[in-house]
Amino acid sequence: MFVLALRSIRRRPGRFLATLLSAFLGAAVVMTFQSMHDTAGRDGVDPVSADTLGTAAAVVGGYGTLLVFFAVASTLTVNVRQRAAELELLRCSGATPAQLGRMVVGEAVAVALVGAVAAIGPAMLGGRALLGMFQDGGQVARSVAYSFGPVALLSGVAVTLLASAGAALLAVRRVTRGGRERAGAKRFLAYGALATGVAGAGSTLLFSATDEALMAPPAYGAILLSVGFALLSPRLLTGVLDRLPLRGASGWLAVRNLRERADHLAGILVSLILFTAVSTATITMQAVESDAVRASGLVKSVDAKNLETLNLTVVGIVAVFVCVMLVNSLYAATTYRSREFGQQRLAGATPGQVLGVVGAEGAILTLTGVFFGTVAALAGVVPFTVVRTDAVLPDRFPGVWLAMVAVSAAVTLGTSLGTARRTLRTPAVAAVASAA
Repeated sequence: MFVLALRSIRRRPGRFLATLLSAFLGAAVVMTFQSMHDTAGRDGVDPVSADTLGTAAAVVGGYGTLLVFFAVASTLTVNVRQRAAELELLRCSGATPAQLGRMVVGEAVAVALVGAVAAIGPAMLGGRALLGMFQDGGQVARSVAYSFGPVALLSGVAVTLLASAGAALLAVRRVTRGGRERAGAKRFLAYGALATGVAGAGSTLLFSATDEALMAPPAYGAILLSVGFALLSPRLLTGVLDRLPLRGASGWLAVRNLRERADHLAGILVSLILFTAVSTATITMQAVESDAVRASGLVKSVDAKNLETLNLTVVGIVAVFVCVMLVNSLYAATTYRSREFGQQRLAGATPGQVLGVVGAEGAILTLTGVFFGTVAALAGVVPFTVVRTDAVLPDRFPGVWLAMVAVSAAVTLGTSLGTARRTLRTPAVAAVASAA
């Protein structure tokens, strides 16, 4: 089956570009930050510098591992779903589910290995830039020299390969066995994450305004709430669609299409919810903290500078990964609908009407993801602001929220409409015939 996996990659390499990009970015992020462990382990590094570098590697390295898994899982799920007919043909030819799983995992591991190797050079450059940023902020001594060693290399390759293999196995099982068998466990995890998130955000009220750990409970609360909403994304989307007014042909078709593909669109909603919640909550709380420190006339400590750097870095990484996940998922999902678009045009729909339906779908997805992401973000921002400043909602929140919504809408609508416009260049008859 591994030989078959290599043949599949060699025959149609284009279908694996999204997975390769996700693995490349994931390995680059993990190796960039894990190289801080190698740097901290050099002789002559003072304890304060070593603590800063170790904290950065541990915190962002953990986020990077999760993002690698989610990014690769998102692209592989779309890839496997689009190959359902091919996998079914192999199964009818005698292949067992285990053999199909090994083939898909073999493809993912091979592609991830290429991505991880290609990421070594960029990770070394990124690590040097990161160390320079810490040194410019006074968090690491100028005498500390950069080192890219075995910790960065082994952790980057291992995390990328393991995440890719796990994501591939999960994707092929969902397609070959169906997603209903674990619906109960998924709902249990979702409700558990929601309950824990609410408790974490609420516990912020037990802290004092000067507590160094004040930002941790609301931040983790917002993240857990967004994870809970993400796990429930198909049901949330269905609930939203049931309450939308069906006006006009484009709106009616958009709601109908989204309702039929709610399970397949979960990856897009996951990205939108996580991005809105994590970025809005983190940037807003960091802005509130910085304003409070400035108002008090105090100078930020090294620990406070480390926290600010890590917060902004995590948001940047999340933004990049979410954009990649959104673009990959939307591009693959929209391209896969070329036959559907061709059939609509043969039935009398104009290209403008088809684009109208795609635009309506993108708008509904964006609004749904932004809404639940905003709820999760507010659950963390409001308690933090109440304790830190005695206000309820910070003045910075509207600006940050609008910026995050603009990014979400631009990526979602831009990718879906741009891909649909490109797909519509193919004559309707040719599109139906080639996809049949």
